[in-house]
Amino acid sequence: MKMSHGRKSLFGIALASALLLSLPGCASGGEESGGGSDGGGGESASSGSIAFLMPDRGSTRYEQQDHPLFAAKVAELCDGCEVIYQNADADATKQQQQAESAIAQGVKVIVLDAVDTTAAASIVTSAQASGIKVITYDRPIVDVPADYYVSFDNKEIGSLIATDLVAHLESEGVTEGGLLMVNGSPSDKAAMLIKEGSVEAIEASDFTVLASFDTPDWVPAKAQDWVSGQVAQFGDEILGVVAANDGTGGGSIAALKAAGITDVPPVTGNDAEIAAIQRIIAGDQYNTISKPIRIVAEATAEIAVQLMNGETPEASTELFDTPSQLFVPEVVTLDNVKEVIFDGGIYTYDQVCTDEYVEACTAAGIEK
Repeated sequence: MKMSHGRKSLFGIALASALLLSLPGCASGGEESGGGSDGGGGESASSGSIAFLMPDRGSTRYEQQDHPLFAAKVAELCDGCEVIYQNADADATKQQQQAESAIAQGVKVIVLDAVDTTAAASIVTSAQASGIKVITYDRPIVDVPADYYVSFDNKEIGSLIATDLVAHLESEGVTEGGLLMVNGSPSDKAAMLIKEGSVEAIEASDFTVLASFDTPDWVPAKAQDWVSGQVAQFGDEILGVVAANDGTGGGSIAALKAAGITDVPPVTGNDAEIAAIQRIIAGDQYNTISKPIRIVAEATAEIAVQLMNGETPEASTELFDTPSQLFVPEVVTLDNVKEVIFDGGIYTYDQVCTDEYVEACTAAGIEK
């Protein structure tokens, strides 16, 4: 299998980390506290509240990584800053209400990972009308410009997972055939960018798409139900599954196994969730995307503090008329899981190699 994308992406991650250190205008004298001022000297950002509005709990990342990493970085940069965290539970109406509450409370910045990237345009408009800066996070809002957008490159994610799957099949001597596409939520513009990247990669190959599905709200069970139907229809014509994230990938694998398929065809993913890393080590999932949440969460915290201070953060590009910072993701397979995930400090042995996976971890060269 070709690993050139992996080496290139490792450089991208290193560059992304360097870019974080070079973001200008951030205060650096704050203690890592809950947000209250310690009354000490040194520079600190002006006090205020930042709303951090996340979309759902279908992915574990928001509760376990995005929120705590963002809040910790804000506390480091700004003694007098408070982070107001809300999760919309995949309900666009609930997220609208959470945003309205944040606006009423007088927050200075809203960080918004939208449930529905079309409906959330009204959140951006309302906040900006109240003088509140809006950072779109992970999922872009295309109908109205936000003040900043921070994400990994979603189209590149789709291209990487599909290109890597195609290269793997070709390395196994499979040069043509049919694939399933299990995409993300149709209400999520980031999901549609991932889909776009995957479609382009498949079209550039000799493989065809047997069927494609946009998974409502990214719910793994809905992906599983759909794949079950495709297994009944296509059977062993399914040579691989391009799943847009680890939740839909896990649902796809569950459907294939429930159909009695013991030699599961390669299935992609995205987000490098612990369960996905376990599936890769066990041989059930073929790849995922490592996009260390620390990179985007901390970059967003720095930008939020700059905006709170009335500064203009630098941008490396512009997307949908919004100044943007897009970071480079990393493909993870069994070939490089030790290097990227464990040696890279993303997860520890104890987090991943639970009793069920100890033997597989040992076989993969992963040791405590």
